[in-house]
Amino acid sequence: MNKNWNNPDLGSTIKALLKERSLSMRKLSALTGIDTATISRIVNGKQAAKPDHLKVFALHLGVPVERLFQAAGYDVGTNKTSTEIGIHTSIDRIKEVLQSSNFFDYELTTELVQKELFKYEQYALTEEGQRVIHNEFSSKVEKVNGSGPFIDELRQMHELFCSREVSQDTRAIAGSALLYFILSADIIPDYVFPIGYLDDAIAVQMVRNRLSEESS
Repeated sequence: MNKNWNNPDLGSTIKALLKERSLSMRKLSALTGIDTATISRIVNGKQAAKPDHLKVFALHLGVPVERLFQAAGYDVGTNKTSTEIGIHTSIDRIKEVLQSSNFFDYELTTELVQKELFKYEQYALTEEGQRVIHNEFSSKVEKVNGSGPFIDELRQMHELFCSREVSQDTRAIAGSALLYFILSADIIPDYVFPIGYLDDAIAVQMVRNRLSEESS
């Protein structure tokens, strides 16, 4: 993603968000762990904002990461890069909420999701598991109104699962996320948080990482 980093839109956007939230650059520095001088240089167009900077700013300023990427001059169309950005930022937000909660342990939740995915990997290669995926995925998407930050990613995994060009291992990994979405009782009750399908989100990220390892 090529861009001109000396972009006044990013600086004005961050300044406006800081003002709305009654935050100083020093306070933002304390929240993000990014040096105050670095934040100042980014805001004043004297230093390029790295994608990691923008993700952390978005998280602590409470805005969609795409807004800051767009202000910084990045292309935030519906391409793979913007999808990945959205997914990873959502996961970061989920992790922050879970870690600040008295009711949930993020590491334990991740471990439970991983166990479910492992179980579904084997099931995905059975005749019954494949039938469930082929017959019930679309209806489950319709049931959730085809919305949510991970539906597009799940659709891509569904296409991958249905492809004849992929290995059995890849099909099993993709199928595990689909079966988790279709069948699993939520490990994290969705009503607890304003972001829906939290454990599904964690499952999607885990499977995405596995698929990346498979293709590398």
